[in-house]
This record gives sequence, C-alpha cells and structure tokens, in this order.
Amino acid sequence: MPMDPADPLPDPLSDLLPVGVVRFDADRRVVEANARAHALLDAAPGRLLGRTVMETFLDLRVERFLNEGAGSTEVRLGTGEPRTIVIRAAHTSGDGLVVVLEDVSELRRLRQIRTEFIDNLSHELRTPISTITLLAETAAREAAAVEVPERLRDRIAKIEVETGHLAQMVAEILDLARIEGGSSIVPEDDVDLARLAEASAERLRLFAERGGVRIGVEADPATPIVRGEEQRIGQVLVNLVHNAVKFSPDGGEVTIRVRRAGDGARVEVVDRGIGIARADRARVFERFYKADRARVRGGGTGLGLAISRHIVAAHGGTIGVESEEGRGSTFWFVLPARPPGTVSPAPDDQAGADGAGAAETHRPAVPPAPAP
Repeated sequence: MPMDPADPLPDPLSDLLPVGVVRFDADRRVVEANARAHALLDAAPGRLLGRTVMETFLDLRVERFLNEGAGSTEVRLGTGEPRTIVIRAAHTSGDGLVVVLEDVSELRRLRQIRTEFIDNLSHELRTPISTITLLAETAAREAAAVEVPERLRDRIAKIEVETGHLAQMVAEILDLARIEGGSSIVPEDDVDLARLAEASAERLRLFAERGGVRIGVEADPATPIVRGEEQRIGQVLVNLVHNAVKFSPDGGEVTIRVRRAGDGARVEVVDRGIGIARADRARVFERFYKADRARVRGGGTGLGLAISRHIVAAHGGTIGVESEEGRGSTFWFVLPARPPGTVSPAPDDQAGADGAGAAETHRPAVPPAPAP
C-alpha cells in the first residue's frame, strides 16, 4: 500500500536519508524534521519542531520561495562557512509542505575548481598557439616568395589549418566551462530571429561557397520577437549552420527556417547531407561527441552542440534534432516569445549606462564562425 506523503516517516528511516527532510503543516510550522535537516540547519536534535519557515531557515529568500509553492531553488545558508543548499518543495494533502534539503557545497566547489583550471589552462595555451599561428603565416608568406617544393607549401598550409582548429578548441573549451560554471546569460535584448538568421547566413556564406553549398533563409513575418542575449542566440545559429554546411555534399543546400511555434519562435536548420544514425542522435549534444568523423568536411571540436544546448536551456527553450541517415538532418530550437509589456531600454538610457554616447545599443549579433 503506497505511503501518503502527509504521513510521518518512521524515524529510523528518515534519519538514514542522505538529504534533509522537513515537513510543514498548513500553518507552515514544522511538524517533522529528520537528523540530516537539523544538521544542515545548525539546529540541535528536535529543536526545529514548531518553528515557522523564517525561524527554520533565517532567510527571507527561502520564506518567499516556500510561500510561492512547489519547485526548487539553490541558496547559501549558515554563518561562518555557508553551505550551498538545493531546496525542493512539494505540497502534501491538507495544504502541507514537504521540503527536501540537499547539500551541494562540495559539488559546487569542485565545479569551480574545474572551471578555474580550464580557464587558466586555456589562457596558458593561447600564447604558444598564437606564436605558432604567427610563425606559420610568416613561413607561408616566405614560401610564396621563393622557390620551395610544393610538398613544403602543403605542409605549411596544413600547420595553419590545424593551428586554427586548435585555437578554436581552446576557445570553445573555455566558453563551455564558463557556461557550465554558472556564467550568467543576461536576456536583455529584443531578438529578431529572422534578422539574426540572415546575419548568420551571411557570416558563413563564404565558407559554404568554398564547398559548393548554398545557404537560404525562409522567415515567417509573423514570428514573434524573443527576449534573450542576442550574441549567444547568434552563436547557436552559427554553430548549427556551420555543422549543416560541413555535413552537406558539394552542390547541396542548407536552409534556415524561422517561424512561430505556439507562444514562442522556432528556428530550424535543414541540410540534405549524410544524416545521423539513430544510435547517435541521443548523443550529438554531448561534449566532444562526433557522430561521424570520416565523412565531414573540415574539422571540429565536438563542443558546438553542447554549448548550443546550454545556451538554449538558459533562455528557457528546447533544442533537438530530427534526422534520417542518408537523407539529411534538421536541427531545431524553440525559444519563448518576449513577455507582453516588456520594455526595452531606450537608446539614450543605454548610451548613458555604458558611456558610449548614442552609438550602438546592442552587442554584436553574430560571433566569429568556427574555424573551417
């Protein structure tokens, strides 16, 4: 017989749980708390019983969150050395509330160490990579000016290409580490996805033409404006179009479609290339995963789709892929429309805030494309 969430847990069982459990009644007073909850909240055994939400957590943010109802949040609690606690809440019968507390302090500390390590390593790698790039470019110019074997010219050109791929990988590793480490995305731009699609297509047109691939844009004028960080959304578009071009055959075509989808906007990047095997589709958004290394035009780090997934999720959207092996792929993402009544900063206000006069009020829409 299933247990009613309103029923108290047997003390030995609740005290064995690795998370804190606190149960509030309809008046939002503690009627049950296990040993782990007392430890996390720095309370002596049994001292939480009868306390209000504020008396339990001593934090206005938590009181406000629990008054709003179910869900989850992350806060730092305690004095001295605060703990990072994930708080999850769910309603029970009788308008009660069960709150689960999980200490993630060590996980956050390790994540910060990883982020700092990758950050430092990436910066240390940039100097020698820049030096190699400069030397390769110099060698290529000098080789073009004198009589040298064709084989040597080819090797110098390959050094230039591979150094570009290495620089791209370092930049993307650093970017992904910052995003996963909690680098905030500020949704302060009103983003016209149709215009952004045109800009992304133009940015990658030369790269596509080198492989004999055409890029087209089909945009529905009824597509709503979305609220987000324009540069980051542009990064997602560039990543998807760049991948589509790489996997397209000579003479192929890549189409960017922008249209309304329910209360939001949907962007699709369609190619008619090699497609993705069913076994690979669930993994293409993983870091460093490459579905087919042998049949792709140009290199790649395997990080672009992972970065795109994080950016779309940070905007409250979803991303996915539909594909049929041998017939092409459609990568898509959906973003919520700008909430009604949202007011954008006026140009004069924005200029005064950043000291840039009446110049541009938006950041660059499309970042540099990945290395071919």
